[in-house]
Amino acid sequence: MARNAADQRRRVLVGHLLRSVLSAALLTWLYYVVPLEGGFGITTVLTLVIGLVAFGLLTAWQITAVSHAQFPRMRALEALATGVPLFLVLFSATYYLLGAQDPASFSEPLTRTDALYFTITTFATVGFGDIVATTEGGRVLVTFQMVADLILIGVIAKALVGAIKIGMHRRSSEAPGLEDEP
Repeated sequence: MARNAADQRRRVLVGHLLRSVLSAALLTWLYYVVPLEGGFGITTVLTLVIGLVAFGLLTAWQITAVSHAQFPRMRALEALATGVPLFLVLFSATYYLLGAQDPASFSEPLTRTDALYFTITTFATVGFGDIVATTEGGRVLVTFQMVADLILIGVIAKALVGAIKIGMHRRSSEAPGLEDEP
């Protein structure tokens, strides 16, 4: 019986890890293959806003799913592995389009990889060096991302931790002694 429980936890862990890796890979692949044309304009800004609203809705759904999951900590990691790449890809695409329309927006022309690198550098708060926003519009967009990063790191992380606690409490009251991790 204990072996079946361990096997089940192992299968669940592998499932969470596989979904996490596949979702991040799929979002990255889509970023590189979806045509990004038309330059930077109101459509780009609206797409970013709609994408961020979709990200917010996905995050809210994920937080609820974490609090009801059989293994809340693993489910929270899966939520982050899906949400964070989506967030980063939205900003990367926006920077790429801004750089394509106005090459002076950044210190050098941006390829998709450069835009992704710049976005992750901003998200990781490690600072700039080789690529920087040089126009007011570029700096406004980067500032907006920095504020959104702080919200993502602070508020959403706190919500996920709270959902994990709720899920763990719910599980411990339903099945005392059940561990979260295999």
